Amino acid sequence: MSRIAGIVTDNADFNLEKMLHAQMALTSWNNVTLQVGPAKLGYTGAIDGCVSRNSEVSIILDGTIYNAGCLGIGTDTEIIIQLYEVYGFPDTLTRLNGDFAIALFDSKSGELWLGRDRIGVKPLYYAQTADGFAFASRCKPILQLSGVSSEPNHQYVALVAASHYRHFDNQPEKSPYNGIAQLPAANWLRIKDGKQTMGTYWELDDLPDWEDTEENLANRYCELLLDATQIRIARSIKPGFTLSGGMDSSSVISSAVHVTGSKQEAFSAVYRDKTFDESEDIHTILDHSVSQWHSVDASNPDVFGMVEKMIAANDEPVATATWLSHYQICEEIFKGGFTHVFGGLGGDELNAGEYEHFFGFFADLKVSSRQVLLEREVEKWVEYHNHPFHQKSYSVMEEMLDKVCNLSQLGICRSDRVRLERYRDLLNRDYFELTAFEPKMDHPFRSYLKNRCFQDIFRETSPCCLRAQDRQGMAFGIQHVMPFFDYRLVEFMFRIKETYKIKNGVSKYLLRKAMKGIVPNVTLSRVKKTGWNAPAHLWFSAKSEYDKLKDLVNSTKFKNYGIYNNKEVNKIIEDHKSIVDNKIISENHMMVLWQLVNLNAWLDIS
Repeated sequence: MSRIAGIVTDNADFNLEKMLHAQMALTSWNNVTLQVGPAKLGYTGAIDGCVSRNSEVSIILDGTIYNAGCLGIGTDTEIIIQLYEVYGFPDTLTRLNGDFAIALFDSKSGELWLGRDRIGVKPLYYAQTADGFAFASRCKPILQLSGVSSEPNHQYVALVAASHYRHFDNQPEKSPYNGIAQLPAANWLRIKDGKQTMGTYWELDDLPDWEDTEENLANRYCELLLDATQIRIARSIKPGFTLSGGMDSSSVISSAVHVTGSKQEAFSAVYRDKTFDESEDIHTILDHSVSQWHSVDASNPDVFGMVEKMIAANDEPVATATWLSHYQICEEIFKGGFTHVFGGLGGDELNAGEYEHFFGFFADLKVSSRQVLLEREVEKWVEYHNHPFHQKSYSVMEEMLDKVCNLSQLGICRSDRVRLERYRDLLNRDYFELTAFEPKMDHPFRSYLKNRCFQDIFRETSPCCLRAQDRQGMAFGIQHVMPFFDYRLVEFMFRIKETYKIKNGVSKYLLRKAMKGIVPNVTLSRVKKTGWNAPAHLWFSAKSEYDKLKDLVNSTKFKNYGIYNNKEVNKIIEDHKSIVDNKIISENHMMVLWQLVNLNAWLDIS
């Protein structure tokens, strides 16, 4: 429910109000501006206590400090000033538990400090402009300034056009625009005399796994998740919950029921087509945790019309079709007067809940010579998770390990080049050569599984989800809250053995054990994972959207962008329609078609 922006400049004509207006969601939001010498700081939002100043220090905050009451007396920003005057800016950030983007100007030292929370829940961008140094919660305000180019980053465009969404955020220091940079998660930036200095204030270290009993670890996990939920509930005005029926969202809403003693209101996307509909799973938890369930039917949206609205809120292409359903949910949450919405984002990354995590797990077992356990786990993997066009077997496992893990170097994960380059023929090679792109793979741990989860949090699955969630919530004045991304939980889970995350072919083992007695047993014992997705396969094969898609890709404007090989694009569209219409057992192309529609809508307004 807030945004920040500002500039350090000697140009008296600079219009901060114009920047703030560019990222306002609701007309009921208030603007507050502070000017101290060359620094102009602006806040727009509906949260009290996000702006403070004393004789020397001015501060604006986008977000919430959940442990503020343990750090001092006053509002969040008043407490941050108190800490800053004692510890300085970087050390102050280490003491904060929250979701935040902070800008602080010290008039005595002439320093502007920017800081972003550990996981990157709150966005923060910046640019060196003709007028000085500018920053904002979104790219759009910075693009209002003279001297800031709106030229898209060609690599980013190419990845959106013809690769997998996991690669869009491989360089977290960049934005979709060449002229704008992004402050990475857990980083600070200092600007003084026109010079920039950047640093990291928090990192996950490769510490030994916890040596404790399974029971004790489950109890510690439970306590941490309950506390992470409680401190967030305490700072929420009218909370609601997104609910898919899976372990993550069910754990969050059940934890809230446990700490408050009251059932909560929940919102879910439902579909008439059963491919991705999770209504049956959701119904198993309603009596236990939900006071009122709001089901949002997202079966047949106006895809092109909705994408235009989403692009206006996001300033960039939206990664997957799931977020169209999310946008509709946010609209319903807003109508109900809710101010905060809790969700399970982060649960997959911490608890090895993604398909890719099995290969990191298998690699850990293989290199540590636990062959008997490896064979048993692969057998259960095949039994529980086989798929018509993603067949599983021991030989498939070995083939995948050769592709995505370097078994001769402990813990080193590789990018999935097959997935990365699947649609490379869609690209005009003169625009960008996708085969030349080499994703950065982090490997701070000796464990393949830990490195795979780390990659997801900071470079792959989480960043695009956090951004879409934040932007679309803010379009309706709603703050998203994610207890799983409390940094204490993150630190705890990166010291858990791989065999406590996956056991007998079932992921999220320790979470299931931790939530016993809090989440209904039917949810705890469910092995099937539908995954939060949307029936975009049907959207793009339906005549109305198919016709719009064909008109788009054959238009002169689309061709003039020079990004796509139009012959290949038309082939993919026809292939997708054939697969869906004829119920062919083959992977369809809904993801890349969704990306195409989003990319075009974004380029049209950039």
